[in-house]
Amino acid sequence: MQFSYWEQSTYFDHADITIIGSGIVGLSTAISLKELQPNLKIIVLERGLIPTGASTKNAGFACIGSITEILDDLNVLSEQEVQELVNRRYLGLQKLRRRVTDQVLDYQPLGGYELIADQPTHEICEQNRDRLNTLLAPITNLAETFTDASNKLPQFCFQKTHSLFLNHAEGQINTGQMMQALIQLANSKGIIILNQITVTHFDEATVHTDQTPPISTKRLIVCTNGFARQLLPDLDVNPARAQVLITKPIPNLPFQGTFHLDRGYYYFRNIHNRVLFGGGRNLDFEGETTTEIQVTKMIQDQLKSLLKTTILPNTPHEIDYAWAGIMGMGATKKPIIKQINSSTFCAVRMGGMGVAIGTLVGEETAQMVSQSL
Repeated sequence: MQFSYWEQSTYFDHADITIIGSGIVGLSTAISLKELQPNLKIIVLERGLIPTGASTKNAGFACIGSITEILDDLNVLSEQEVQELVNRRYLGLQKLRRRVTDQVLDYQPLGGYELIADQPTHEICEQNRDRLNTLLAPITNLAETFTDASNKLPQFCFQKTHSLFLNHAEGQINTGQMMQALIQLANSKGIIILNQITVTHFDEATVHTDQTPPISTKRLIVCTNGFARQLLPDLDVNPARAQVLITKPIPNLPFQGTFHLDRGYYYFRNIHNRVLFGGGRNLDFEGETTTEIQVTKMIQDQLKSLLKTTILPNTPHEIDYAWAGIMGMGATKKPIIKQINSSTFCAVRMGGMGVAIGTLVGEETAQMVSQSL
C-alpha cells in the first residue's frame, strides 16, 4: 500500500512512544503517559480488529483473591509479600473504577464466592479466616473481608459443594464496555490507535509491521502479555489459554456474583440472566500453553459437565456459544515491568489478573518511560 505525505507524517513519522498491544495495559500506559506529558505523540498498534489477547475475552471478574488462593500464596510467600500482592490488585481496581467510572464499567459489588468441596478444606479456611481478615483489613477497610456464606447454598442450588466463603471486596464488570471506554478516552487525548497491524520486528529507533511503512519512534513499549515472547523471546512469560462458554438467558437464575471452584481453575458468574463459565486449564497444562485462540472439545465438555452437575443441576439451560483468550503466566505472580534496552520497555505477565492490576501496571510503566525521555 502507498501512503501519502500527509498519512506518512501524521501516523508513522517521529513518534515519541509506540505501544504494541491495545488491551487494558497498553491503553492504560498510553493514557497515563498523556497525563504525564500531554504533548507526546503516541501510537498504539493492535494486531486484532479489537483487542485480541485477554482484555475482552475474560470473565469480567473484579477480584483480588479467593480464600484458598491467598492461603496457597502464604505457603510460599511472607505475609508482607501477600499483603503487597493483594494491595496492588485492590489499588489497580480502584484506579480503573475512577478512570472509567462504575456506571460505564457496569460495576456490580456482588462479592466473590469460593465453592468449597469438602470438610477438611472448609476447616482450613475457617481456621485461617481471622488471620486473613486481619491481613487484608488495611487494604479493604473491612473488618471481615472473608465470611462463611454457606447459608446461601440452598438459595444458589449448587450441588457437590460443602460450603461457601465470600470475599466482600470483590465484584464484576463488563470488560467490553471497559475497553470501549478506554479506547474513547485514548482517542480524546489524541492517542493514535491502529488496528489489524502485526509488528514483525523492531530495532532501537524503528518499528516494522506487515501493513505500514517503518515507524520511527523514540520509545517502544511491548504490552502484549501472553504473546510477549513472540517479540521478546527471553522473557519469563508463557501464554496460557483460557476457555469460556456462556448460556442462553435463564429465567429466574438462582444466583448473582462471581464464583471460583477447584482452587480457582474454574470460575463463573451471572451476566444478563446468563451464566458465563470458564476454566479447565488444569486438565491439559501443556496443550493450553498456546497462543492459538480456539476452544477444545475436552475442556468444553468438562465445562458443560460441571455446569450440569454442580452449578445448574436443577435448572434447564442451553449453551449459546464459547470462546478463548490468552493470558500471560510466569514463575511468579508479579508482572514484568522493565526496561529492555535504551529505548525498549515491556509491561507483561498479568497472571490472569489484568482487570485488577492492568491500570496500575500502566501507570507504573508510564512513569518509568516518562523518566527516560
